[in-house]
Amino acid sequence: MTALRILVGSVYGGALLTARDIKKTLEAEGHSVVVHESPSLEDVVSSDEPLLVCTSTTGQGEVPANLLPFYVSLRDQLPQQPGRPFGIIVLGDSSYGDTFCGAGELMEEALYEISARKVGETLRIDALETTEPEAEALPWVRDWLEKI
Repeated sequence: MTALRILVGSVYGGALLTARDIKKTLEAEGHSVVVHESPSLEDVVSSDEPLLVCTSTTGQGEVPANLLPFYVSLRDQLPQQPGRPFGIIVLGDSSYGDTFCGAGELMEEALYEISARKVGETLRIDALETTEPEAEALPWVRDWLEKI
């Protein structure tokens, strides 16, 4: 089974609830999952486990406040993680147009800069289309785990 770390960025709790639901389901299936609600750079560089970013988008496509210190540290220090697998689940509201799911794009760019390896396509969950993001996230995560 797989061990992974989920880095959460949440404004109103949707991304956090989604991450917790993923953890609960995957652990019941035998995986080891750590959810970082306020991730730090140390949370990432202290292991080589796959990373799953589960974040909402705030403002004009920005990273939520609880994930922002991690994002800034990652961009400033660039701790190389060559080949480390990662995936992105991002929650947003398509009525925001060009900034829809912008936090996911920012996190993806930052992880590419540390030489991490993206697995699969980003899952973009639109609040205008779904009220239960975990219902979309769980099948995606199972597929993502198979690709790692």
